[in-house]
Amino acid sequence: MSSPLPPQATPTPAPPHDHTFVLQKVQPALLGLMDGSVSTLAPIFAAAGLTGKPIDAFFVGLAASLGAGISMGLAEALSDDGKVSGRGTPVVRGVITGFATILGGMLHTLPFLLPDLRTALTLAYVVVLAELVVIALIRWKYMRSPLGQTIFQVIVGGAVVFGVGVWLGRLGAGG
Repeated sequence: MSSPLPPQATPTPAPPHDHTFVLQKVQPALLGLMDGSVSTLAPIFAAAGLTGKPIDAFFVGLAASLGAGISMGLAEALSDDGKVSGRGTPVVRGVITGFATILGGMLHTLPFLLPDLRTALTLAYVVVLAELVVIALIRWKYMRSPLGQTIFQVIVGGAVVFGVGVWLGRLGAGG
């Protein structure tokens, strides 16, 4: 029995919804969360070390988060039109990436609204660790990265940037 369509006319199956969701929603959000969480660490912790004032670190974190969110959102929206890559519409990807970048940067910025620097730093450390674990879990679940490897990569990467921020803050403060 033969197929009603010749072999060359057989339609190719559409990518599964899961693949499309990951490509168009999860990947831009993960990109933003990773950038927001990691790229804002150094300026926030450097500012905290330099000034010793939590509110100064908060405003540096706010500026870094908003600036990074706008930049990442535009970069993602302008990176490709989605037609060839199948990554979805540029505006949606840009909004998702930008919002996730702001969220990733602001979560560990918010503790600096507390007036006591030691308390703000301690809470921010805990929030950063939680952010990095959540990022690793998202990578594991949606990107199918081995859990141990992804936790190691994300935490080591975050620790390096965090260390640079603390080191520069101490260096700048004369200690």
